[in-house]
Amino acid sequence: MQIIDSGPKYSPGTKAEINMTYVTMLTLVATLGGLLFGYDTAVISGAEKSIQEYLIIPLGLSSLAHGATISSALIGCIIGGAVSGYFSSKLGRKKSLMLSAFLFFISALGAAYPEFLFFRQGEHSIGVLLAFNFYRIIGGIGVGLASAVCPMYIGEIAPAEVRGRLVSLNQFAIIFGMLVVYFVNWGIADGKPVAWINDIGWRYMFLSLTIPAALFGILLFFVPETPRYLTLIKKDDEALKILTKINGQLRGHQIFNEIKSTVAAHKSEIFAFGKTVIIIGILLSVFQQFVGINVALYYAPRIFESMGVHKDASMLQTVVMGLVNVIFTVVAIFTVDKWGRKPLLIVGSVGMAIGMFAIAVFSYLHIIGIATLVFIIVYTASFMMSWGPICWVLISELFPNKIRGSAIAIAVAAQWAANYLISSTYPFMMEFSGAFTYGFYGVMSLLSLVFVWKMVPETKGKSLEEIEKIWKK
Repeated sequence: MQIIDSGPKYSPGTKAEINMTYVTMLTLVATLGGLLFGYDTAVISGAEKSIQEYLIIPLGLSSLAHGATISSALIGCIIGGAVSGYFSSKLGRKKSLMLSAFLFFISALGAAYPEFLFFRQGEHSIGVLLAFNFYRIIGGIGVGLASAVCPMYIGEIAPAEVRGRLVSLNQFAIIFGMLVVYFVNWGIADGKPVAWINDIGWRYMFLSLTIPAALFGILLFFVPETPRYLTLIKKDDEALKILTKINGQLRGHQIFNEIKSTVAAHKSEIFAFGKTVIIIGILLSVFQQFVGINVALYYAPRIFESMGVHKDASMLQTVVMGLVNVIFTVVAIFTVDKWGRKPLLIVGSVGMAIGMFAIAVFSYLHIIGIATLVFIIVYTASFMMSWGPICWVLISELFPNKIRGSAIAIAVAAQWAANYLISSTYPFMMEFSGAFTYGFYGVMSLLSLVFVWKMVPETKGKSLEEIEKIWKK
């Protein structure tokens, strides 16, 4: 084991030597993966009705086939999350992100022109429908990969003092990607006849994804691999060079020594540090979905309409929620490294519980009005300043170096599976009882509070190697 003499002891409170310009540039490149994550998952919203008119209705298929087609990318997300550990460990973090960029690009081209090679344009057949779903699943695999590897990359690059803030930028990029594609879809469809949108316009919506995907892939050629991965594959000189460039010579050497000691001391089996850390990672992912956030995001217009709000007003209120998402994610970015992870998660859980229980009561009493919107905003704001970004921060930093790739893959796959379960059961639960549905999400919010209070360690200001010592105990 190579140990570098780091000379005088470094004081963790010192920030002067951190090269924030360089590490911020690396983070911004990585967060393009988050932007593509949001872009790809939201692009279907503008094309959904056209897909129904172009591929579903001409074949005489049911709404079940329509729903399966619209949500097919989620299957790929689960696959991508599950295999992310293999690729991030075998190819590295950087090359895994390159692979996700390639998958995004191919998916965008294929979804825009599913007739490519095997079918004629304008042909309505099961083959074309299957090809479209295949390309959407390919894009979903890219999303699953990016959702796991982007925070992993940032977490392994960022100094401890600013790691929470920089990883939280990935959540901001996801939301920003959703916001961008809403405007792109609107710009493509605005002023165009419905027939053109249903025949051609939806293709441009998917094709627009090729631009950020290509930009992401190109920029990745100019960023380094993470020093933790380089150390794992015994490229010590490269790892030390990057650590020194980011942290300064003195601290860079010290961090390198800490990484080397953790890599040498443990095996890479998934349970090498016990089961608790894996269980905590899975439960963080599951609770992030079981509190019902994607129901609020995916079904926001339908929620407002079901409460008696006019469709135009419901779309306006959805835009308001989008602004709330951005504002309160920024709040998390600026507070996560000051207040810590646990306080933000606990405050967020309380706010989400208040919001959901209030909506449940209003639903039970059939009360519709501005108060409903207020409590939906309370719920969404609470999530966006806490569980939205902080879950990704913790997933990127909780797991020890030697098992990080595999452990994050398990957590992210669990997250996408929970996402699919909650999103797909929402319509059925609403048919049963709106009050029960929102009450269930409120209960999950309270349980998430107890889970964080009892099981989740505080990681603010700790290096990844210092966090690893928690699990050694």
